[in-house]
Amino acid sequence: QVQLVESGGGLVQAGGSLRLSCVASGRTFSSNVMAWFRQAPGKEREFVAAIRWSGRSTVFADSVKGRFSISKDNVKNTVYLQMNSLKPEDTAVYYCAAGPVVVTTTTPYDYWGQGTQVTVSS
Repeated sequence: QVQLVESGGGLVQAGGSLRLSCVASGRTFSSNVMAWFRQAPGKEREFVAAIRWSGRSTVFADSVKGRFSISKDNVKNTVYLQMNSLKPEDTAVYYCAAGPVVVTTTTPYDYWGQGTQVTVSS
């Protein structure tokens, strides 16, 4: 089992920044990939970004490229999502997920956090 706990959400004005954190505990070695997804009210959960625990390769959704970055601290078992130039359409609950491979769909991810709310005001 892997436990994931997100933090860092909040209310920010458009153009502002937030940094989300996701701390992983438990059998973290069983998951090669950490990802962020988000879900806005009335919409499906969508992929945001992913990173492998080994190496530095990252993947981003087109909607956040150039504005968001993802990083990791292997010692702290923590993954970060730095969100800059935030837009009202970025408003959503952001979820951290752990899985075996980098994919942009939710199915292969075995473990999920409880989510953290991000609200961007115009």
